[in-house]
Amino acid sequence: MIRAKSLYHLILYSIIFIIFLTSSFTFIIIDNAFDDFNEKIQIMKNDYFSKQKDLIEADIRKTTKFIDYYHNKYKDTKTEDEIKNDVLHAIEMMREVENINDYVFIYDFEGTSVYYPISRNNIGKNLYEFTDPTGKRVIKELVDISQKKNGGFVKYIWYKPELKDEALKISYALSYKPWNWTIGKGIYLDEIDALIKEKKKEHDEKISNYILQILSLTIMLVLYSIFIYKNATILIVNDVKEIGRYFKETQKSDTRISQNRLIFGEFKVIANYAYDAMHNIKDKNQMLEGLNKHLEEKVDEQTKALSNLLESQKRFLKNSVHEVNTPLSIIRTNIDLLKRHTPTNKYIANIESGAKIIQYIYDDLSYLIKKDRVEYPKEYINFSEYLIERLNFFDSIAKANDLYFINNIEEDIYIKFNHTELQRIVDNNISNSIKYSKPKSPIYIRLSYFNDEIVEFSVKTNSEMIENKEKIFSDFYRENNSRGGFGLGLRIVKEICDKNLVIINLDSNDKDTKFTYRFRINENTTS
Repeated sequence: MIRAKSLYHLILYSIIFIIFLTSSFTFIIIDNAFDDFNEKIQIMKNDYFSKQKDLIEADIRKTTKFIDYYHNKYKDTKTEDEIKNDVLHAIEMMREVENINDYVFIYDFEGTSVYYPISRNNIGKNLYEFTDPTGKRVIKELVDISQKKNGGFVKYIWYKPELKDEALKISYALSYKPWNWTIGKGIYLDEIDALIKEKKKEHDEKISNYILQILSLTIMLVLYSIFIYKNATILIVNDVKEIGRYFKETQKSDTRISQNRLIFGEFKVIANYAYDAMHNIKDKNQMLEGLNKHLEEKVDEQTKALSNLLESQKRFLKNSVHEVNTPLSIIRTNIDLLKRHTPTNKYIANIESGAKIIQYIYDDLSYLIKKDRVEYPKEYINFSEYLIERLNFFDSIAKANDLYFINNIEEDIYIKFNHTELQRIVDNNISNSIKYSKPKSPIYIRLSYFNDEIVEFSVKTNSEMIENKEKIFSDFYRENNSRGGFGLGLRIVKEICDKNLVIINLDSNDKDTKFTYRFRINENTTS
């Protein structure tokens, strides 16, 4: 968008816009007029050719009817030659001699010229193989088409006596079969050019008038713009300058502008609004100055309070996690002792399942606390054995939720990875599969080689479709709030995978959801 920096620029842009608008308008008018002219010329040509073709066809049909009438009338009293001579004489007498381009020609079916008034030297000559400059065998095509039931038209190049040169011509030919005659008449197609030239001249004059009218309007608009520039803009600029001087004066004295100093009423209103706005600004500045005196102190106090609160929360979380570890170990030890005496007690199994869930949450919180200040070195891990071990850990939890595992784990798959970080990836995926699977459905666990350098680990469940795949790895995000959890597990998984260049793929639909992880076997680079 063009922005005028001053009224002078605005007038200049207006004049340029007027010139552009009138130029575009002129071009559109000329283009439309040209298209209209071409359309009319084409219609004129079609009408001319159609009428001329109808005329020559009518002439030839009248001529053949005359020949047929005369032949039948005198065939018993005169010889064929006498009748033919009388017919040719009558055709000659009916010809308009002053129009040398208007004539009838007659050939027999062998191509021999019988009647050709323009060049009598050709009468008696066989022109069956005669060709025009394009190679068309003109006489042959005329003879052939004349023998059809209704005759026909042939377009070709022929000598035009008026021009003394060759021109495009179209002829209609019809046969009189009792004498094996081809009778025809033609028109030269260049005769329309004179009419077109006349129409083009009229068209050019019309366009010239359009252009003259538009130019006159353009000049008037430009002159009007200059008038506005010389008068109204100068007055407006004077008022603007006067308001500018008033603003400078108000820095020293607090008085309204005198209405007599301005010409336009709109600028008087603007000056009054500006005066009111300046007073409001001064009042608010005084209020802000009073507030700012104590603002820094309050901000410092609140900042210290928030810092202390965050530090207290961190200490609480750290101490809580530490304190949970001891009773959790005692509970699990006692559960193991109880299972030795009553291995099939369902209440003990439920207690064990709950203890394992607490253990899994404890491991997540412990990792969150330590991850920024503890190094996690890599080592070669038997992924196959480790995954089976974790499935055994979660087996009682799955059974407590009416679920069961179906695993497809290839043996002796090793990867170079940190043991703690691998546990967080595996445990979070298995825990989520138990948490969100539909009752009495299987959980599919798969571990296999993807290729020589990559191992693929996947968990597939029969669960609700995940709607927001992009948010599922965000902090505290849970699609189903009715189930337990803090929404931190997959965020931890995402951080570990990003750090270790593990590729994550999530595929979820109405039937099942599948998380797939691709580990580099010997990857030793972190990002």
